[in-house]
Amino acid sequence: MVETLSVLGQFFDGETAREHGVDITTFKTGIRITGDSLDQYHEWDFADIRALPDQAGSRGIAICKSGQQQRLFADDPNFAQMIKTHCANLHNSDAPRGTYRRVAIYAAAAISSVLIIMFVIVPNLANRLATHIPVEKEMVLGQNTVRQIERILAFETNPNLTCSGADGIAALEKMSARLSAQFDSPYELNVRVFDHEMVNAFAVPGGQVVIFKGLIDDADSPEEVAGVLAHEFGHVIHRDPTRLALRSAGSVGILGMVFGDFAGGAVALVLAEQLIAANYTREAESAADDFAHLVLADAGLPSAPMAAFFEKLKEEHGDDAGFLSHIASHPALGDRADLARGADTIADAEFTPVLSGDEWQALREICD
Repeated sequence: MVETLSVLGQFFDGETAREHGVDITTFKTGIRITGDSLDQYHEWDFADIRALPDQAGSRGIAICKSGQQQRLFADDPNFAQMIKTHCANLHNSDAPRGTYRRVAIYAAAAISSVLIIMFVIVPNLANRLATHIPVEKEMVLGQNTVRQIERILAFETNPNLTCSGADGIAALEKMSARLSAQFDSPYELNVRVFDHEMVNAFAVPGGQVVIFKGLIDDADSPEEVAGVLAHEFGHVIHRDPTRLALRSAGSVGILGMVFGDFAGGAVALVLAEQLIAANYTREAESAADDFAHLVLADAGLPSAPMAAFFEKLKEEHGDDAGFLSHIASHPALGDRADLARGADTIADAEFTPVLSGDEWQALREICD
């Protein structure tokens, strides 16, 4: 039997934000809601009452009528207990049978679509677009990207990471000129050194190449650095940085549409990280290595030092290094070293070093 109760409550009609003070009384099969500010009274059967979780205090209860937007709150423990006792469907969901299954299917389809766009459509579209971007636009993109990366990596006490030692710059330009004389480039190549301990080098769109001071410090000869630089020139000529930039920007844009809050700063941050890490495909890495071998041979330089540098990275960091360097982050450094040594056309013959002893020392001190 239903206990007769009369309590005060707050009622919301679902059409306005106004709160109505109401009287709630019980009868045999439900509750009646009346109030001076209501146009009419409301009767809810116990079978139609549903709980509103997390919207009531510890003593009261918040309920609604199934299929309607009306809300009722009552801060009375006896009324709350009566509702819990007589409303058999209090915690039931009004969703039709199979709704959750359909939602799961739609969600899986949406996630699959996003993944296909990010990992299939965007990369293929980036590959096609990279060959159609005007060189001038690509060079502007590269210059802006280098500045963004420099700001991200720079310390507050050293906001300008680009090393500026005159003799070191001259040595770097000499090395770059000897290598770039062996191929035609649509860009004006620009090589710089960042004063950073990371053992890394990377290329950005438009002919921009950055070498980290940590890589020069880790090299035993200028020919090792020349091998790395020739490899990066390979990425430049093949427009790999532009493909990577387009792919990263496209992926971040897709995520922004899905999750929101992806502003231009986030795009720039992800793009900078991607270019520093330079996660190119195995095919792109192999092609850049092959390009480097040919350039070194045409420049009259050995590629064995390039192999020695790979082997040293493998010995120091393993085939799967844990730092941001695409030189060492790709597996099979030993295989790459074998290919570089096998492509060497100099062997034990004499050759003109890419830098003299003094020039090599100046390059090592370019950031001092």
